[in-house]
Amino acid sequence: MMSRSEQPTGAAFFDLDKTILATSSTIALHRPFIDADLVTRRAAILSVLVHLPYLIKGADEERMNAMAESIGNLAKGINAPILESVVEDSLDTVIDPVCYLGALAEIERHRAAGRPIVVASASVIEMVRPIARRLGADEVLASIGQTDEHGDYTGRILHYNQAEGKASACAALAAERGWDLSASWAYSDSVSDIPLLSSVGHPVAVNPDRGLKRAALDNEWEIMRFSDTARVSRSLPVPSPRTLGIAAFSVGLIAAGVAFAVTRKR
Repeated sequence: MMSRSEQPTGAAFFDLDKTILATSSTIALHRPFIDADLVTRRAAILSVLVHLPYLIKGADEERMNAMAESIGNLAKGINAPILESVVEDSLDTVIDPVCYLGALAEIERHRAAGRPIVVASASVIEMVRPIARRLGADEVLASIGQTDEHGDYTGRILHYNQAEGKASACAALAAERGWDLSASWAYSDSVSDIPLLSSVGHPVAVNPDRGLKRAALDNEWEIMRFSDTARVSRSLPVPSPRTLGIAAFSVGLIAAGVAFAVTRKR
């Protein structure tokens, strides 16, 4: 019989938008980006309109591809370091208030059990990294866009952390860290994350869209309903940027409509 010290070590993988956050981070942050002159009001409104079908109906592959095509061209010229700084400065006002209490409780439960916390999103790393730090995550997996010598997005997407790409990135990180996926948890609201949920021993559908709900019922996956929001506790341990590794990325899309990757599911 395996001793406690020999038990397989799993991790907890969390999607971001509509799983940890009660909305799309793209929509939540549109005002700070306008105020910082990163985007125009018109571009921000366009981005919100592009995201509305996803928020209302969920994110299937066709819808996400349409959003990627619509928003991808808006990012060129946005400065990535400034973007990350604006997100960091906006955490208290627009991110903290829209965190699901249930998600924060699950994060704390896994942390107490000694499982690493991974935030895995399709948004660009500059947007996700500050939020992951605030949540006390150990690792972040996100999309990445090419930048020039000035740190401005060129419009070329190097990696996009979505669907099969996200599942592969999580598997690669688990292999690198020695985590057992069969002893791991994964949380998502979107049908696009079925590949990730199927790869772990404990998949959880959070407020699932229609496609994911069907898959969860067919596969007898756990379904959780989050509704109440709460601020992230200031007592959460926050790892340093060095500890918060950018371990892997899938093909990405940068949303300059609000200056970060389309929250495509991320």
